[in-house]
Amino acid sequence: MTNTVCFFEDLTAERATQAGGKGRVLARLHQAGHPVPPGFIVLTSAFEGDALRPASWDEVVTALARLRAGQPERAFAVRSSALGEDSEQASFAGGFETVLDVRDDDAVRRAIGTVRRSRHAERVAAYSQAQGLATGHEVAVVIQHLVAADTSGVLFTADPVTGNRSALVGNFVSGLGERLVAGEVTPSSFTIDRLKGTYSGPPELRVHARKFRRLALRLEEEFGSPQDLEWAISRGQLMLLQARPITTLRGHEPATGEWNDSLTGDYLWTSTNLGEAVPDVMTPCTWSLLRLFLAETLPLLFMGNDPPMGNLGGRAYMNLSLAATLGATFGVSQQRFAETAEEAFGRLPEGMEIPLLPISRWSLLRKLVPGAIRLRKRVRANQSRLAAFVASAPERCEALHARIQATSSAAELDALWGQELFPYHQECCRMLEAGSRRSGRAVHGLRRTLGKWVGDAEATALLSGLSSGASPLASLAPLVALARLSRGELDRETYARRYGHRGPHEFEISLPRPAEDPEWIDRQLAQAREAPVDVDTLLSRQKEARDAAWERFQRNHPRRAAKIRGLLDLAAEGAHAREAARSEVIRAFWVLRAFVLRAGTLTGQGDALFFLYHEELLALLRGDATALAFVPARRATHARYSALPVYPTLIRGRFDPFQWAADPRRRSDVFDARGDSTPAQESITGFPGAAGIVEGPVRLLTSPEEGNTFQAGEVLVTTVTNVGWAPLFPRAAAIVTDVGAPLSHAAIVARELGIPAVVGCGNATMRLRTGDRVRVNGSQGRVEVIRPADPGNIG
Repeated sequence: MTNTVCFFEDLTAERATQAGGKGRVLARLHQAGHPVPPGFIVLTSAFEGDALRPASWDEVVTALARLRAGQPERAFAVRSSALGEDSEQASFAGGFETVLDVRDDDAVRRAIGTVRRSRHAERVAAYSQAQGLATGHEVAVVIQHLVAADTSGVLFTADPVTGNRSALVGNFVSGLGERLVAGEVTPSSFTIDRLKGTYSGPPELRVHARKFRRLALRLEEEFGSPQDLEWAISRGQLMLLQARPITTLRGHEPATGEWNDSLTGDYLWTSTNLGEAVPDVMTPCTWSLLRLFLAETLPLLFMGNDPPMGNLGGRAYMNLSLAATLGATFGVSQQRFAETAEEAFGRLPEGMEIPLLPISRWSLLRKLVPGAIRLRKRVRANQSRLAAFVASAPERCEALHARIQATSSAAELDALWGQELFPYHQECCRMLEAGSRRSGRAVHGLRRTLGKWVGDAEATALLSGLSSGASPLASLAPLVALARLSRGELDRETYARRYGHRGPHEFEISLPRPAEDPEWIDRQLAQAREAPVDVDTLLSRQKEARDAAWERFQRNHPRRAAKIRGLLDLAAEGAHAREAARSEVIRAFWVLRAFVLRAGTLTGQGDALFFLYHEELLALLRGDATALAFVPARRATHARYSALPVYPTLIRGRFDPFQWAADPRRRSDVFDARGDSTPAQESITGFPGAAGIVEGPVRLLTSPEEGNTFQAGEVLVTTVTNVGWAPLFPRAAAIVTDVGAPLSHAAIVARELGIPAVVGCGNATMRLRTGDRVRVNGSQGRVEVIRPADPGNIG
């Protein structure tokens, strides 16, 4: 058919917008070769209001004759297909009318009218309102062969309540499935193990278990998310009636900007590492650009349907379940994975297991091995270019800033994105990918090995001193250069140009960079003057400690010295490469901020564009302003998330940030939807950041902007730190964080400066208050309260 009626096999992408959700999916399934009952779609353009146009009815009559195929008594199912039906946002299950067992033309015409008019039903309006959707709906109509079902049912490719994907979960009844969907009968249940195919349930479906599993897993792969399938069996033949996303596992509501990937499956999430780099509640634009960045930087993690990173209530988390599953694919046990990942992601509490994903080892290998080979070649090529890239990046970014400001139209800015900005962003990501792999696998576990030989404190000393040479670590470079600025060895303009992109909110593009603040340098200098010891002295002391530790190692382990010296040098080289590349990625994010600001100016929308995803922003530049309607609700969602405390470092299962925040017994270290499987720690322990034992009063800070209250000699206690906190470190007697690991910013910088630190405690901000007097053991990773604060003097 060519006008307002379209058979499944004939539906094109251009006409799919008029087919509605169900029609569009059924056509896709049919065209992919799945066992879908034949049928056609009466498109939305066939109607004027609720009335079917006369010419369209003539098309329907012709289509019915073709569908009957010479069988005049053929029965049909007449079903709704609203534009938003069976989507990720809403299923509308049972909302619109369905008319079954329709046979003659007049009955079909009446059924079409019934289905079309059901868009006005109160239940549809109520469901739409509850989902935050518009209450007016365009509804197409699907007409199919009615399957004379012996058995009908539903099959979920994941548990719709918990998100667990280890088994396919199904229900069925005898005969047609409408009673099941309507909840009028109690169905029988069955499960099929995802990996092994083991069937558990009533015997009558056992013979079909292999077909169910094969079909379900193929559909999940094709659609990229867990699926809710409706099916029927007639005379031994399995027929697929419908497929839609499991809406209870939906982690995102585009209209409101709500995002919670903990709802998408049974995963273990961690904020260590990623949450330190991105400590803020993210605006939608930042989140979409961050996903773009990580997909380029960590491509092997983005090869399946399980999210490698997640947005949980606006905050960034990494999916440890996926990483551990990839490790298991290559024979890495959970214990070994936990030990290996400890330096980057912290230590798992006792009793906390990582739920592995039920993915076939061979299916993963088929995806990973070719990608890993390509990645290895790319990394090798980019490592040879890394030094030149780092040297040229500042000037290239300045040029891009100038080009952005020179654009005079939305079309010109859009062209600049495609031709220069996005390619440069990709290049930065791939250079960080290369820099992060500079030291190779040889130094993995070096800290743990040294700790076994010489103890943790001595190992920490041996791994420090990375910034004592001519070129400091990029994360410490702003602090070292500030000292030069204070001595007149560097001018303000040069300092701002080199380091004005580094700060506490580096990835959040809605927030200004330090160099955009005219008083930034003066504040930095004032804070530096308050430090009891200058940075150069701290670095020199730590170099002496490192050299002394190395002399002891050579003396006590002469046969191991040459090999360990090589590994220490390799570790230092890798750290410098990684930090330098990361600094340029941050500089590139400043360019992205400039792009969004310019787009706001050219479109007249200002900072509203921070609440669009980058795809929507590009669409706006091309003339599509649809997404602007979502901005007020997204602003409100962002404000609600921002008002909550920082979420736990580790989260397993379905997490409601508002419910958690309202719980007076909440934990800041761990959340487990199954209950408290890990005992709460009474002590405050974490990773040794830098050796030494000190005592001092606590100063609890929630952001570096509160740094004016921080006094020299106090113990800095906070949730998470990054490079923006570094100017406060020289004033600190010690540093204690909830989030962190040996490769975290706080641990690296504290180690270089020789400041005792304990990172990754999980519960420090819950147990300590400003004014508490504590003893910080940076060698053993322990914090003890010597004397609680006087309640009358806290402040």
